[in-house]
Amino acid sequence: MNEESVLRDRYSATVVQYRYRVNEEITAPEVRVVDAQGRTIGIMRRREALEYAQQQGLDLIEVAPQAQPPVCKLMDYSKFAYELQKKERHQRRQQQQHQLKEIRFKSNTDVHDFNFKVRHARAFLSEGHKVKATVLFRGREILYPERGEELLNRFWQAVEDIAKLDQAPKLEGKMMTLIVSPDRVKLQRRRSAEQSPLQQ
Repeated sequence: MNEESVLRDRYSATVVQYRYRVNEEITAPEVRVVDAQGRTIGIMRRREALEYAQQQGLDLIEVAPQAQPPVCKLMDYSKFAYELQKKERHQRRQQQQHQLKEIRFKSNTDVHDFNFKVRHARAFLSEGHKVKATVLFRGREILYPERGEELLNRFWQAVEDIAKLDQAPKLEGKMMTLIVSPDRVKLQRRRSAEQSPLQQ
């Protein structure tokens, strides 16, 4: 089995998942043919386009069925599938990079626990994540919401040198929340300041 066949078997499932029509599956009477770089070759009858692809040793892949006429790319089927999979992996990584992390406090959280959680929040912000700080009120603690607000304001003061405020303290049921996100300019300034003493 040659390398092309191995690639074709390995990535064929990806193409099926994306539901692109390939070669004989294409039904439009006319198609606009483009090369792998997206340069237009021309509008051809379906049979002519298939024959042209065959002469080039490539596949005809319908990438824009809604266009008039549909756009078909001349490309190796296995390589096309591989690039789709690579793009999807990259998008998943990008999505994972910007998650909303939650830090939970009690309204009577002590100083040690507070500082520990602030360190976690700062680490999340430095990694590019948003942070939602939540104060949970239990029982009669809800009668003193100002304690939660004071704690969240302290939290904001502890991270404002690297963050921006997305949502000020807000009471929702038995929880009060505040949301912050990384501030790139502040983070860059902070990193530069940390590196300066090392460079001297």
